[in-house]
Amino acid sequence: MTEARGSAGLNGTAHTPGTPCWVSLMVHGMAATQEFYGDLFGWEFQPGPQHLGSYVRAQLDGQEVAGIGQLPPDRHLPIAWTPYFASDDVDLTAETVRHCGGTVGVGPLDAEDAGRLAIASDPAGAVFGVWQAAAHLGTGITGVPGTPTWNELITRDSSGVAKFYETVFGFEEEPVVSADFDYITLHIKGRPVAGIHGVGNSLPRDRGPHWMTYFEVADVDASLAHLLDLGGHVLKPARDTPHGRIATVADPEGAVFSVVRTTS
Repeated sequence: MTEARGSAGLNGTAHTPGTPCWVSLMVHGMAATQEFYGDLFGWEFQPGPQHLGSYVRAQLDGQEVAGIGQLPPDRHLPIAWTPYFASDDVDLTAETVRHCGGTVGVGPLDAEDAGRLAIASDPAGAVFGVWQAAAHLGTGITGVPGTPTWNELITRDSSGVAKFYETVFGFEEEPVVSADFDYITLHIKGRPVAGIHGVGNSLPRDRGPHWMTYFEVADVDASLAHLLDLGGHVLKPARDTPHGRIATVADPEGAVFSVVRTTS
């Protein structure tokens, strides 16, 4: 991963098209999930648009950071964090997704006066969202504990889907030159905003290609201990990397995410 510095979309301005602008989680147990993340990250919650059922927005110091929605009881979908990428025209972006071999599963549709959205998947099956902002601009704060700090696509082969995202969102690619590490950093206007990590046969069979959201924490090891006390699970123990100390975890319903203490 690469630390995304100077994220657009903060201080009341719209996110630059192509940049991750929001993360959202659909769950079965709304109350328990809010309690888990509220305790882990210090989030408070306010009602959001109810266009897809019960939905709340998580806030940190009064700034919106993420969304949590209620899955219908008859829908047995994977519980997963989904990143949304900013678009000036979600209908055109959805058309481009289809033209490039992806699938649009939801929308485009209006989220009341907040904006317009679509939920899609790339040709390999990884799910992501597209957000055209109106009243709701997206994540309002980053770079502090409790906020999303990076989004990374975990897939079999980075080159197989990189062209798709480049065409759909206008990303510029910066591959890592390494014989044993398949990674592409995606840039917008020269700034790193997301990554694609090809893991080959190490791709989890029960999940397939998927987007991973990294949340900043003040202390990774303390966060892991607290997460376990709250009923979460540690999937990959804390480890030091060139970009900071990182661990991969899951919440009580099984939504996978990573926590990171990024290096300055």
